Amino acid sequence: MTTTTLELTNPSNAILGDVIRRSPNSKAALKEQTDNFEALLLKQMLDIAMPAENPLFGKSAGNEIYRSLYHETLASALSGGFGYSELLFNSLKDEVE
Repeated sequence: MTTTTLELTNPSNAILGDVIRRSPNSKAALKEQTDNFEALLLKQMLDIAMPAENPLFGKSAGNEIYRSLYHETLASALSGGFGYSELLFNSLKDEVE
């Protein structure tokens, strides 16, 4: 197994370095992380865009939990298709090689 060394001059390189050290296939690990980041952005957008009074979940005590889980699942399913992940991957993939 070969290890890739990076110059860790800023926090983003430090995070990227952690991703590379954990996986022998660093491009696949980078793509997974950029998809996860896109899912996080999409969840934040869904939390803002969809109102708290959603008739889908009713007015129960766990309404916020179910709404959050729904948004998280929806964001994970949609991630990788909006272009944020691809843009980030293309800008960082040269640092991985």
